Amino acid sequence: MGDRNTARDEEFQSFVVGRWPRLMRTAFLLTGEQHAAEDLVQSTLEQVYVAWRRVGSADDPEAYVRRVMINAHARKHRRRLKEFLAPKDDSGLVHEVPDTGDSIAQADDRRALLTALAQLPARQREAVVLRYWEDLTETQAAEAMGCSVGTVKSNAAKGIAKLRAIPGLAETVTQGGRK
Repeated sequence: MGDRNTARDEEFQSFVVGRWPRLMRTAFLLTGEQHAAEDLVQSTLEQVYVAWRRVGSADDPEAYVRRVMINAHARKHRRRLKEFLAPKDDSGLVHEVPDTGDSIAQADDRRALLTALAQLPARQREAVVLRYWEDLTETQAAEAMGCSVGTVKSNAAKGIAKLRAIPGLAETVTQGGRK
């Protein structure tokens, strides 16, 4: 019994260490705040750990964890009226460091893009983050959001259109977006 628990703990720890940066990036893009992102990832991993035997044996454990995180964020968002991606005084915060392969890292003004992202409704922001930052297929994004592929397409298209309408962001969105 102890060996099984130890093996499960090691497998879970390996998963967390390997996926932490990506989970944090997704959570940061969803919440807009470093501390909120850390809380979201931590609470998600707490839920997942309890069910790790089932999660670890799933076809795609990362997709399962992402779905739990999206659901947790959606529940919290329903309770809160507004989330802010650009706090007025963020001098003491540690900012997200982009992955080297992150095409958004090449944007001249990440803060402007994050501020624009904060203006999107929650479902549009989720669709844009999952499709364009996480590079998920429409089907994978639909599974993560718990909706149809058509809803993902619609929300992503509306979100990208709103971002393109913001002066100065059109180039950034066009470079990072799909057609």
